[in-house]
Amino acid sequence: MDYVKGILSGLAAIFIAEFVFFWPFIRGTKATGMSVVAGLFVESVLSPKFWVVAALSFGCFFAASRGSTILRVFFFWVPTLVVAALGFAIVAMYTYLALSSKHQ
Repeated sequence: MDYVKGILSGLAAIFIAEFVFFWPFIRGTKATGMSVVAGLFVESVLSPKFWVVAALSFGCFFAASRGSTILRVFFFWVPTLVVAALGFAIVAMYTYLALSSKHQ
């Protein structure tokens, strides 16, 4: 179970760091298309701020996973599962859009 907690903490931390730095870039850009999304994704992942936020988020989630039962539920399971589900839903949406736009 410790491996699952570590992997889930890492995934949630990466998705949170991506949401923090990726979405403001989308709001400010005038370009369109999937290449813009890919370019902004790579730009945010290569940023040192991204990895600092990801490491801090991972540390918080991993520490919360080691706490008491109430802390573990409210500060680990709920946030990490919600963030991971939303992150995978957004990735699935972009994948679906990319695949459906190639067929037209």
